Amino acid sequence: MESKLVLITGGSRGIGAETAILAAQKGWDVVITYRNEISKAELIVNKIINLGCRALAIKTDIANEQDIYNLFNIIDKEFGRLDALVNNAGAITVISSFVDMSPARIRDVFNINVVGSFICAQEAVKRMSHESGGKGGSIINISSAAARIGSPNEFIDYAASKGAIDTLTLGLSKEVASEGIRVNAVRPGLISTDMHADAGDRDRPEKLKKFIPMQRAGKPSEVANSIVWLISDEASYVNGALLDVAGGR
Repeated sequence: MESKLVLITGGSRGIGAETAILAAQKGWDVVITYRNEISKAELIVNKIINLGCRALAIKTDIANEQDIYNLFNIIDKEFGRLDALVNNAGAITVISSFVDMSPARIRDVFNINVVGSFICAQEAVKRMSHESGGKGGSIINISSAAARIGSPNEFIDYAASKGAIDTLTLGLSKEVASEGIRVNAVRPGLISTDMHADAGDRDRPEKLKKFIPMQRAGKPSEVANSIVWLISDEASYVNGALLDVAGGR
């Protein structure tokens, strides 16, 4: 059987990288995007190839719509199919009070987390939909427990952008279900990734674990397990779900 293809945006590190490796272990061919860290992206690609699957890393700025269109054109040329999209690429900026967030910062967060995810989902639907000759497929949007919590005194802009991702998931799941496409979201909680360093506090997981009922931060692999299950046939009747992977918080 021909291998299925999953596109994972932001797949060079953290949750995206773990998802790419696990998907390959399950037999998926994988395309990942990266913005700057080509060496990390190439490392993931090599690991996937060593697992016997095809892999490609494509430099893409998810905030740039033309980059997204170019990404999907390359996938069309190199693979000729797309079976799953994981909208994982996201931005978080330094911890800040709400009133100190600049308009430029807010726009940057929403352009990557919301607009970029919308356009990627549009392009995926065009290729997967039965109505356009596709074979169906699955879209997983990476949201966050922050969409429920609101992230006061830290990054309300990021939390709000993930609230938009939840709404995208709910609406799109109903719109394209009859076209053979399932749409779900995974909402990670406090996970040990480089994103905390990006926000200016590398030790944040250790500081906040006391607020988690399980008393620890999660691992990227624990989120990846949920994502790969949702794109698989084992989740064939799961659509419009917002799956919390947050240790009970």
